Amino acid sequence: MNLDQAIELLKTAVKHTGNIDQKHIDLTILPTEKRSLCEKALAIGSMSIQSGKITRDEFLRRIQVLG
Repeated sequence: MNLDQAIELLKTAVKHTGNIDQKHIDLTILPTEKRSLCEKALAIGSMSIQSGKITRDEFLRRIQVLG
């Protein structure tokens, strides 16, 4: 899985926090069989941020956590 594929997969795990206008990643909204794949996608995102391929803010924007 590459970074773009990881981002597309993680978009499906983003949800609104509730009363406040924020979003977050929630793996519990995914079917059980997709959770381990999303955990791998999170690891790929984290490694990409640490290696400088993408900034944290850009990653969060691309998965649609930040506006």
